[in-house]
Parts: sequence; structure tokens; C-alpha cells
Amino acid sequence: MDLRPLIRDVPDFPKKGIVFKDITPLLGNASALAFSIDAIATAHIGKGITKVVGIESRGFIIAPAVALRLCAGFVPIRKPGKLPWKALSESYGLEYGSDTIQIHEDSLEASDRVLLVDDVLATGGTMGAALKLVQRAGATVVGTAFLIDLAFLGGAKRIGQPVFSVVAYQ
Repeated sequence: MDLRPLIRDVPDFPKKGIVFKDITPLLGNASALAFSIDAIATAHIGKGITKVVGIESRGFIIAPAVALRLCAGFVPIRKPGKLPWKALSESYGLEYGSDTIQIHEDSLEASDRVLLVDDVLATGGTMGAALKLVQRAGATVVGTAFLIDLAFLGGAKRIGQPVFSVVAYQ
């Protein structure tokens, strides 16, 4: 299925010079959404994944559905101040600034095999920070999955983990 017509370019968002890939039209199309979730889940069947970790905010939309397909639990990674329990934090750089993400310190165990999920892989900053959080929590990262990989930005090389994407922009 060709998903590109359902991914909208939004110029100068969130700041001038950035072309944001808006997945809202894709999410609103039931067939495209089902195709995307099935593609991610199918690529990771048989890898012993026990937890699917979704990164705020659009990773939250995809990760729980993938987790259900893999018979795994779901764990959120959120921005500071959003998690109600003790959390580990990791700061990182973006192509347009910096940010911090957090995970509950008790959400993963050493026996967990984790698939990290987000909507877009750009420079790898957010996913790199998420990888560090999962590793600090003691779990093993099995792979990463995205709806979109902006491959021309080189994020996959920076994160040093297996990358699966439904759509790649070279």
C-alpha cells in the first residue's frame, strides 16, 4: 500500500526551515492505519518482544496496537512532568532545539525484550535518548520501528539499532 499520499508536508513547522511530516491523514484512514500496524508487528513476530515502548506523543498512537498484535505490554515514554511515579530522565538534541523524555523507573525488567516505536525517525535524537532510558532501566532493546524514516537525515546510523520503517524518504 502506498502511504505517501496520506503523509502531509507542513513547511516551517515547528520552526522555519523544518518540513514536518504530518501523519494525521494516514491515521484517519482505517486501511492505512491497519496496514501500518500490521507491517510493524509482522516484522517483529518471533523476536520474543515482551514490551513495546511508545514515545510521546505520536508513538503512543501506534505502539499500543503493535503491542496487542505481539501479545506484549505497552510502556510510555513521556515529556517531563507527565508521569505520576518515579522516573528516569534523558535529555537530547533535536534538529530544532533540545528536549527531555522520561520513563517510569520500574516499568521494565532485566528480562524484558523491547521494541521501541515512534512515528518519525529524523536525526535520531529522540530515539537515541529513548534507547538510553530503556537500557538504563535494565531491559534489552530488540529493535526500533517507525511509520516514517527520513533516511536522508541519517538517524538510523546514529542510533545503532535495527530500524524498521513502513515508509522511507531517501
